[in-house]
Amino acid sequence: MTIAVRAIDDIDLPEVGQFLHNNLNSRVPAETWVRAVRVPWKVDAPNHGFLLRDEGRVVGTYLAFYSQRVINGGRQDFCNLGAWCVLPDYRRHSLRLLKALLAQDGYTFTDLSPSGTVVPLNERLKFRFLDTSTALIPGLPWPSAPGRTKIISDRVIIARSLSGRELEIYRDHADAAAARHLLLRRGDASCYVIFRKDRRKNLPVFASILYAGDAELFHASARTLARHLLLRHGVLATLAEPRVVGRRPRPSIMLGKPRRKMYRSTNLEPGQIDYLYSELVCVGW
Repeated sequence: MTIAVRAIDDIDLPEVGQFLHNNLNSRVPAETWVRAVRVPWKVDAPNHGFLLRDEGRVVGTYLAFYSQRVINGGRQDFCNLGAWCVLPDYRRHSLRLLKALLAQDGYTFTDLSPSGTVVPLNERLKFRFLDTSTALIPGLPWPSAPGRTKIISDRVIIARSLSGRELEIYRDHADAAAARHLLLRRGDASCYVIFRKDRRKNLPVFASILYAGDAELFHASARTLARHLLLRHGVLATLAEPRVVGRRPRPSIMLGKPRRKMYRSTNLEPGQIDYLYSELVCVGW
C-alpha cells in the first residue's frame, strides 16, 4: 500500500497548511494554519496530528492541538481534534487518521467542532456529548449607564489586573490567533472574558464566549458587553453557553439547534471540559 499514515512534524507544516488552504477553507491562509498548529502555550506534544501521503503527496490531514492541564490537583493530558480533511479519492482511508490519533494512550480527547457526518462516528467510538445549549444575546446599542461596567481591551491593563490561574490563562492565550480578550470591571469586581469571532450561515457577525471568570459580573454586564462587541467588533449576536457563563444571560434567545461538542475520557466529567487550549482559540474561520 503506497498510502501511508504519518505523524505531522514541524517540517510537514508548510505543506499541511497549503493543503488545508486549498482543500478545506480558502479563507484561512496557509501561514495561518501553520501558526495555529504551533500552539502558543507550553506543551510536550508528540505531533501536530496525522497525515496521509500517497507517493509523497499529502492527500489527507487530521490536526491535533495538545495541552497539559492540572485538574483536581493532578496532570491531565488533552488532545483536541482539529481540522479533518481528506481528498475525495482517498476518503476510504479517512478512518486511519482518526484511529492513529485515538491510539495514543493517556489522553482525554475533545472534538469541539465536529461536522454532521462526524458526530455519529464519534458516538460509535464512545465520545460523549457536552451540553451545548446556547443563548444568543442580540447586539443592540443599549444606552450606557455612567458608573456601571467598564470594558477594558488594553492588553497591558488586562495582564496587570489578573493574577493566579487567570494570569496564567491569559499568558497562555495572549498569542492565540482566534482568542480575543476583555476585562469587565465594576467597582472592585472584575471578570476576565475570552471570546472568538465566529461565522454562522457564512456571516462573520457572531462572537462566541469561550471563558468568563466571574459569572455574576458577566450577567450583570451582558448588555454592556453586547453593545461593546457591536460597536467595536461588528458583532450582531453574541453566543453564550450556560455551561460556560453559569446560566442563561438576559436578554437572550435560546438556539433551537446549537452546534455539537464532544469528548472522550476515562476519568473526566463534562463539567471539567472547557474550550481553552483548543482549535477554538487558535483558528479563526
